[in-house]
Amino acid sequence: MNYLFPILACLLWGANTIVTKLASDSVGPIDIGFFRWLVAAVVLLPLALPRLRENLPTVRANLGRFLVLGCLGGVMYQCLAYYAAHFTSATNMGVIQALIPLIALALSRVFMGHPVRGTSILGAVISTVGVVAVVSQGDLARLAAQGLNRGDAIMLIGALAFAAYNVLMQRWKIPLSVLESLFLQATAASLILLPVQLLVGTGVNNLTAVGCIGFAAVCASILAPLTWMTGLSRLGAARVSGFFNLVPIVTAALAVLLLGESLSGWVLGGGLLAVSGVVFAEYSARRAAAVPSEQPA
Repeated sequence: MNYLFPILACLLWGANTIVTKLASDSVGPIDIGFFRWLVAAVVLLPLALPRLRENLPTVRANLGRFLVLGCLGGVMYQCLAYYAAHFTSATNMGVIQALIPLIALALSRVFMGHPVRGTSILGAVISTVGVVAVVSQGDLARLAAQGLNRGDAIMLIGALAFAAYNVLMQRWKIPLSVLESLFLQATAASLILLPVQLLVGTGVNNLTAVGCIGFAAVCASILAPLTWMTGLSRLGAARVSGFFNLVPIVTAALAVLLLGESLSGWVLGGGLLAVSGVVFAEYSARRAAAVPSEQPA
């Protein structure tokens, strides 16, 4: 039963990638980014406020960190994903998202000194080959001559931002509840995007846009993180982390069913390689962590 929590989170995140693609024709990236986090902050306010009052010193001491987290996870990653959706498929976006755990692994090694095993490097190579196969459609000469598709390149930058977000969350370990942290990050993202929204936002003027914003705000910004964190608390990080690899699979399946996207051999094979590389790296890391190191007597 506990496994339903991370599975539900992955279903919501995968569905949100589809919503992101649908929203690309009805609402601008800045508009959906701003209103998504504004709605999430308003919904979370009555739930988080009582605890925030009790933990006000901790909140004040970490305001700068929440601004950074809101910028990376709420502004850069989400807005870049919405912008990328104008130029690439939901399937490609899902495959590139599969690289986030490995990018986070590399950043942890560089900035936090965490050791990286050879199996993790091999997993990274396998995943990279898979992503290259997807974005090049098997034509490496074209990729070398023209570079990445604009949408794929934007999504890669967004994935880098979200990986950095995860590393900083792990490094800082701010002693607040999930509800408090989500509210403060949503508020920070809204405040950062407010002047941009006032300058270049086009507004929301159709029901499709309202529905996309509502789904992103409630399902992807609140329910998905809460169910994921519940799974973490009940099952542990080692058992839950691998579930994230369901996101690109869910995204690809929904893209075929709902958007009519086709799965070419290169996309299917590359996607499987990308996910397999991450699974291999994480499984090897968990096995290594489960074996106690031998100490001399």
